[in-house]
Amino acid sequence: MRTHYEQIKKLGESIYANPELGYKEKRTKQIVIDYLNDCNPECTIQEFSTTGLRTTLGEGKKLHMAFVAELDAVFAPTHFRADPDTGAAHNCGHYTQVAIALALYRQLVETEVYEQFDYTISFIFVPAEEYLDLTFRDELIEKGVITHYGGKPEAMKLGIFDDIDLSICVHAIGGEFTKRTIEIDCDLAGFLYKRYTFKGKSTHAGFDPFSSVNAYNMSTLFHTAISLGRQQLDEKEKVRLNPIVMQSDMSTNVIPNRIKVGTDLRTLSIPYMQAVAKRLDAAAQGCAMALQGEVDIDTQMGYLPFQQERYLSTFVKAAYEENEQIEAILEDNSISAAGDIGDLSFMMPCIQIGYSGFTGTIHGDDFIDIDPEYIYDIFPGFLFQVLDKMNGKIDKTKLYKRSYEQYAKLIQDILEEKEEHGIEA
Repeated sequence: MRTHYEQIKKLGESIYANPELGYKEKRTKQIVIDYLNDCNPECTIQEFSTTGLRTTLGEGKKLHMAFVAELDAVFAPTHFRADPDTGAAHNCGHYTQVAIALALYRQLVETEVYEQFDYTISFIFVPAEEYLDLTFRDELIEKGVITHYGGKPEAMKLGIFDDIDLSICVHAIGGEFTKRTIEIDCDLAGFLYKRYTFKGKSTHAGFDPFSSVNAYNMSTLFHTAISLGRQQLDEKEKVRLNPIVMQSDMSTNVIPNRIKVGTDLRTLSIPYMQAVAKRLDAAAQGCAMALQGEVDIDTQMGYLPFQQERYLSTFVKAAYEENEQIEAILEDNSISAAGDIGDLSFMMPCIQIGYSGFTGTIHGDDFIDIDPEYIYDIFPGFLFQVLDKMNGKIDKTKLYKRSYEQYAKLIQDILEEKEEHGIEA
């Protein structure tokens, strides 16, 4: 691995310095294409959903694994290395994912070890993992370019994962660690995106406030209701809410008649997500009614919760126990962060291996790598060990497979917020 360390490091640094938002990762896409062709001039590259890529090694075997990397950056205009024109910044660590995947690909090609694997392996580079820049994505949806905001659900819809049996992802761990660390079995929350448009009646704020219906006051009451209701939320579900005023047209001399409040709703399970959504809707309706107004409610699916496949993690743990360069392991955590890996995990078993080597906060203004040797050299070498551990030992009867059609039905069922879960779920 060390032979190509400097090249991989420069590649990662180049992506970090030139961040691109989801479905816009044209430069990053070309970097990946150029590197794949340099490693393996005979490789076949399939392109999908504007900037997505897939290439395969060892075709035709009974088991098929995907190694998935994410191309996009976050919208974080105050980050110290943000793009001044787009506000994009790689304070998510995805730039290292891409470099790690390419380092692993090169090692497999140069050693030709994949030919001895009992499984096919595809490297899939997906766009748009971060749930943002929604106005642009709405335009793509209206034009029929995409169907989903997230890159993995879009790839699922396009059939990119139809012949895949299991997937491995990797992701940066935020914060500084004194030891080189990996993390396994860290489950993620799923989330809904809720929008509440409070509607009232405008009048002159000085001359005739008496006949008004104040939409801003409804939204304020709603924020209070959410705050008071947090006491009733189940702590083990790690519920997170972040209500903000998304849209208003206020002035000091006119009583506001329309305020839009948006919030994400994160939970570790789907039934509880539906239950809390019903509570929020009831609170919004009650707050509007209390002040003689109305509220329109719109619910948009974000990502599904992600429960890592513990069976597959046993191979990672076994490789770690034989590795002398990685000093620590974290296990069985759960956090309220979300990702579209949750959606992919509905279709097939997935794991996401965390790796340290950074300073600052994930999605924060100061996030950057501080241990490139670990990230770009040691960790890809460890992944090579993991793949070797899996060779000939994966029991296919322990895997599951669902279709995109089943996934689409699940999303529709969640959005319908079925009555059987109720407010007391």
